[in-house]
Amino acid sequence: MTTVLIADDEPHLVRALQAQLAQWPELTIVAVARNGLEAAQRIAELKPDIAFLDIQMPGLTGLEVAQGIEGHTRVVFVTAFDEYAVEAFDQEAVDYVLKPVKLDRLQRTMERVQRALAAPAEAGVDMADPKLLAVLKKLLPKNAIATEPLRWIRASRGDYTSQVAVHDILFFHSDEKYTCVQTAQAEYLIRTPIAELAAQLDPTQYWQVHRSTIVNLHHLEGTRRDEASRLFVRIKGHANELPVSRAYVHLFKAM
Repeated sequence: MTTVLIADDEPHLVRALQAQLAQWPELTIVAVARNGLEAAQRIAELKPDIAFLDIQMPGLTGLEVAQGIEGHTRVVFVTAFDEYAVEAFDQEAVDYVLKPVKLDRLQRTMERVQRALAAPAEAGVDMADPKLLAVLKKLLPKNAIATEPLRWIRASRGDYTSQVAVHDILFFHSDEKYTCVQTAQAEYLIRTPIAELAAQLDPTQYWQVHRSTIVNLHHLEGTRRDEASRLFVRIKGHANELPVSRAYVHLFKAM
């Protein structure tokens, strides 16, 4: 079976694509991601044969997800951009499909992907070809690309709202409703999802270590592995260790 991941933040388009892909019984959809960060994590975990990536998604764009892929996963970009721009990047190994996806167009995509999967990996074109991605990035709306990293956050603690300097934050941790902003002195709450925060923070200073956790490297004390080889990070000024999911363990290999 050929495994497939779909990443798109528009549920009705996901359902439509799922229904169309049902035309190919040899395909199995192993995951659906709602944003770029979730897509990157699921691709790293599942290593699907094909990833259908929306270009403009919260957290990370489809282009940024593609740039971070390690392995054999073939990428099909799904975009709402102008049809002629899409056709200009029509490649054998990397395909760009216009929304809403039409069945006859998807047929051509699947033929190309099947040929790519059958070819030796070393003979293929890099799924994240920097030249193609650089040109496509120019087509993204300006507001889809992060500008200056976030420096301050307005966060609540009880009845009070405070202006918290981002560099003072030890880590962010979210549950289904809120995101906890933890400093050495206090814990605050905000409603901004982790995916949105990750897109606004300086990626050289703030690392996502779990689908619900982002840590500030300035406050990183060290790491520890338990008997089951699971990785944990220790944060200065905080008593409890934070787990690192398998999708992000590679970030700490050089440490």
